[in-house]
Amino acid sequence: MASSGAPQPPPPDPREVKLSSAVLTLLEHQHLLGETIDDTISKEAFTTYLDLLDGGKLFLLQSDRDQLARYSDKIDDELHSGRLDLAHEGQRIYMERVAEVDKMVADLLAQPMNHDDEEYVELDPKKLQAATTDDELKDRWRKRLELEVMERVDGMEQRLAHAGSGAGSGSAAGSNHDVDTSIPLAEIPATPEGREAKARAEVEKSYAARFKRYREPGPLDAASQLINAVTSTLDPHTDYLPPMDKANFDIQISGSLEGIGATLRERDDYIEVSDLVPGGAAWRQGKLASGDLILGVQDPGKDAVDIADMRLDDVVQLIRGPKGTVVRLRVRKPDGHEEQIAITRDVINIEESYARGAIIQRKNGALYGYIHLPSFYGGSNTPRKASIDIRRILGELDSKHVTGIILDIRENGGGLLRDAVDLTGEFIDKGPVVQVRDHAGDVDIMKDEQSGELTTAPMIVLVDQFSASASEILAGALQDYRRAVIVGSSATHGKGTVQALVDLDRDSDKPELGVLKITIQQFFRPSGASTQLVGVTPDILLPNLTSYIKSSERTLDHAIPFMKIAEAPHDTWKVTYDVTKLARDSAERVKRNAIFTKITETADLLAKRRDDTKIPLQHAAWEAQQKKEKDELEAVAPDLEKTPASLTVKVLEDPLAGQPVPTPGRTDDRMQRWQDHLARDPWVDECVSILNEMK
Repeated sequence: MASSGAPQPPPPDPREVKLSSAVLTLLEHQHLLGETIDDTISKEAFTTYLDLLDGGKLFLLQSDRDQLARYSDKIDDELHSGRLDLAHEGQRIYMERVAEVDKMVADLLAQPMNHDDEEYVELDPKKLQAATTDDELKDRWRKRLELEVMERVDGMEQRLAHAGSGAGSGSAAGSNHDVDTSIPLAEIPATPEGREAKARAEVEKSYAARFKRYREPGPLDAASQLINAVTSTLDPHTDYLPPMDKANFDIQISGSLEGIGATLRERDDYIEVSDLVPGGAAWRQGKLASGDLILGVQDPGKDAVDIADMRLDDVVQLIRGPKGTVVRLRVRKPDGHEEQIAITRDVINIEESYARGAIIQRKNGALYGYIHLPSFYGGSNTPRKASIDIRRILGELDSKHVTGIILDIRENGGGLLRDAVDLTGEFIDKGPVVQVRDHAGDVDIMKDEQSGELTTAPMIVLVDQFSASASEILAGALQDYRRAVIVGSSATHGKGTVQALVDLDRDSDKPELGVLKITIQQFFRPSGASTQLVGVTPDILLPNLTSYIKSSERTLDHAIPFMKIAEAPHDTWKVTYDVTKLARDSAERVKRNAIFTKITETADLLAKRRDDTKIPLQHAAWEAQQKKEKDELEAVAPDLEKTPASLTVKVLEDPLAGQPVPTPGRTDDRMQRWQDHLARDPWVDECVSILNEMK
């Protein structure tokens, strides 16, 4: 391995000199925190750099890490000089280790594996120390490979059992997993030994392709890794994106492209689904979800590609494809189980990303208005704007004489700031909506300047942990004005910062440096409290089915802290109800609600599993664990689709919506499914109970 006699790094790339200078200046003078990049930040960045280089602890030995440690307090000096020696030496050592591990993995998979030993594999790298010897590293790989081979063999055996049972779809009787019916029966060997050999060959082929990709880094990859180690010490939303990543900023595998319609991000060694584009192919198909880890991608007629540790933009290119073609994703759900999900690529039907209204009612009960807002959309390139659509829906609801309104912004990740201000203004008379503070401490107050509100009906804003950014501005302002009761399954996401995209090539004729996404401002509510980190806490809390998913700002390293500034004077709504009593009465109803009981039990079960990352490698023990987990989940999980409808729903027509494109052999029942889901939604049903008390 590397030694003091190792070859010296090449002269600095002129692009890296310019890049380092530009990024350093922006971070120190434009970032919200205004911190100097010094030795203290260097030491924090070094730890992050090692995680970016080998977060899974599957390549570098402790001696490699020790060798790189001499740079731990020199990263700031390297940025000032433009000579990124740590980046290039780290890349060189890593690639040497990749070559060694490549041979190691091939040797391990060349022989049959023992699935009878009583041992375990730890899948959480945070619970592991770096290996100290080649033998220790090889044993770590042996255990991971044994698990992967066992899982593939099990998939083949489940497929055989499924075919033998004569089942048309779904799971075979007594199976532990959903059956992957895409596995061709003719390709499955008849003997256990043959299936094990086939599984080893598939895993070896997958890793060989992966290691080949690792040995072909992009021209600015080394610099990008080091710079992002520095930016992440300031906050989790400041990132450097080299030119080839610029087009995939906040990647949506769809939009104007043909794909599946998902937003992806890197998480440890994997690619995680951070959000689904409303109206996209994955959103309509219904099986892919936020928090899923994508493990593999396969096009029909081609070999599956294992994408662990793959570059984000490479994964995007694998998943994108022509409309009408099918892509298969192998994903790991947050509870640990894996699924094969087939999605037909398509162009996003943008109509489904727009606000939607409905009249909801219990039997012989009062009429209530329901508005679903998936995002704050608008801008010069779209024919519609969220605040204008909501104004139209509110007019229709008012004509129906509804006695209360539910504004549902669950899973609304935000959007246009100005539209959030305009929409909030529809519910209040006038006054401040949000305060924005920059790195210099200057505060700008964005106000609703127009007197009057469109409705005076009692109002609930329904939120969850995925309601973020502009959603939090709306919910926070309406809570401060006491205009609405905030109801939700948790505090909102807690992202109260603003990022700007700075073009580092603005003085150049050709793109060679890329862009810096940098946090420049922070949001504050009219009360002066920030939405950052803490989000908006609901006045009334309901059970949270996804509480086991760590997805909020509070879970991110180096998140900017909560703070307060001066209140922006504002009036408050004169209400006739007692929010404390509403919350107490709601809690009593929730206790008596069998569905909410199951939701709580399911969330508790999945939370307990989240940290159980040691997997048995003895086949009988592994199989027993899989069956036990499946049986436990089936015993408590509610089947909301089979729950009797508690509400009648009449969807309001959207005069601006286009007609769905007819698809031969397929009925477009998305609106009917949305209506059926709303009629059975226990959270919306509880909102109706709360509105009944707010009259």
